[in-house]
Amino acid sequence: MDTEAQQTERDRSSPPGTPGAEGRSRFALVSRAADWLPGGRITLTVLVGLAFLLLLNAFVAQPFEIPSGSMERGLRIGDRVLVNKVAYRFGAQPRRGDVIVFDGTGYFGDADYIKRVVGVGGDHVVCCDKNGRIEVNGRPVDETAFLYPGDSASGVPFDVVVPSGRLFVLGDHRSDSSDSRDHLGSPGGGMIPVGDVIGRADWIVWPYAHWTRLTRPSAYARVPAAPAGDAHG
Repeated sequence: MDTEAQQTERDRSSPPGTPGAEGRSRFALVSRAADWLPGGRITLTVLVGLAFLLLLNAFVAQPFEIPSGSMERGLRIGDRVLVNKVAYRFGAQPRRGDVIVFDGTGYFGDADYIKRVVGVGGDHVVCCDKNGRIEVNGRPVDETAFLYPGDSASGVPFDVVVPSGRLFVLGDHRSDSSDSRDHLGSPGGGMIPVGDVIGRADWIVWPYAHWTRLTRPSAYARVPAAPAGDAHG
């Protein structure tokens, strides 16, 4: 038997599982899929791109169109914001000043809403102090940087403690916003469960002239933490 000849024959072929073999196999699979689809590779490319966008929309970021004037002056009717759906995953929580999109079913109405977080679990939120400002945990908040020009902090007085795991939210255009103030007597007391938050609005992406990043106002940075034991379920 010519063992040298047999060894040479074995060396000419790549063993199963080598990178080259896997690459050729994947290429052949793509080619077969393209041949099977009407339109070939163009259709396949479109379908792959569409699948990627659907996954992105479901798990990472989602566009949201502003339906009303409740968040003016910053967000106008027809503006489109990009909602960061991973902002509150992996242990992060909504913070005072964040602009959030949430499912209002059972609390506001059967729709998605966009509002600003004013109070988180345990916060004592009061309106208004002697200067007409909202107080959170005893500290007045200067909202002039984002409040709609001419609006007061609230035309409706309130004094609430936000339950643990909930959010007290308000629109920036207070005189044109239905928010936590208007649902204090409703189921849930107008407080939004953190679990119903879809994500944080991070960018205005359309129209192009309004393109800007939405940042957390510095006014909330001076609000102290809620006193221990104030939150309740």
